[in-house]
Amino acid sequence: MSSFEDRKMQGMVFNIQKYSVHDGPGIRTIVFTKGCPLRCSWCSNPESQEYGPELACNKGRCLGFDKCRYCLDVCPKDAITADAENLVHVKRNICGDCPHLCAKACPAQSLIVYGKMRSVEDILSVVEQDAVFYTRSGGGLTLSGGEPLMQHDFAMALLREAKKRRVRTAIETCGMIPWETLHDASLLIHDMLFDLKHMDSEKHELHTGMGNARILDNFTRLAGLQNDKPILVRTPVIPDFNDNEEAIRAIAKFLLPFEDRITYELLPYHRLGTQKYHFLDRIPSMGEVQLDKKLFSSLQDTAQSILGERFIRVE
Repeated sequence: MSSFEDRKMQGMVFNIQKYSVHDGPGIRTIVFTKGCPLRCSWCSNPESQEYGPELACNKGRCLGFDKCRYCLDVCPKDAITADAENLVHVKRNICGDCPHLCAKACPAQSLIVYGKMRSVEDILSVVEQDAVFYTRSGGGLTLSGGEPLMQHDFAMALLREAKKRRVRTAIETCGMIPWETLHDASLLIHDMLFDLKHMDSEKHELHTGMGNARILDNFTRLAGLQNDKPILVRTPVIPDFNDNEEAIRAIAKFLLPFEDRITYELLPYHRLGTQKYHFLDRIPSMGEVQLDKKLFSSLQDTAQSILGERFIRVE
């Protein structure tokens, strides 16, 4: 594909976050794409799961229908109504694929849309604004999601064009994608961030919606490639799923035979995405559960005792 075609390629993106220091080396700009094959019960980006744009409703911003009726007047499907407090309510069974005129009309931004088609050229124009920070810190662009490689053509076009512009790239993947897609991406990036959530396939499926056979196979193939590109394996530590020594020890032992370019870290569960579930009229499946900090520290000790310096401790 030509550079011109790559620049014009579009993908469904729901956020671009600048000045991140957590998803790859250095200071980074993270491009969050929509669409994911998993349905993790702890997902902090519920707006990333479906591919298409989604209407979100923040009732706390609504002015009330006694003061404002713009959204009500422009909805072509009569999917907007008032709740018991005279605030905006979205009939999800009616609202669907439309231009979301309601969000455009809302002066208070009570209604917003997660997801927008954006071109490679458009995205890189944002990314390149911080080129000086990448040069000094060794940072760059991280493609995340959702699962960014579900939008294969868009991801490849973005990575190719970034490479031509000498922007260092990384991908954050759940690994539940065709091997050919993962392999193609690995040839274009500088760093890979790969999630391993559990070694038990049944437990994995219970909490993510799918087993882990493809994920483990993809990781084994990826780790076997003859190159020096670093792979950071990450495990989100989730209460009542993998917050126990047996689960963490099993993942660490799985990683032990692989070469030193593969490092490992544990990520503590957080509830930062809870509010977005409510915006989408969904119920957070994790409820009010919290991760025990002492337990998390103990699990880091377990992983470090197996992998030594290859384990990256999160404080």
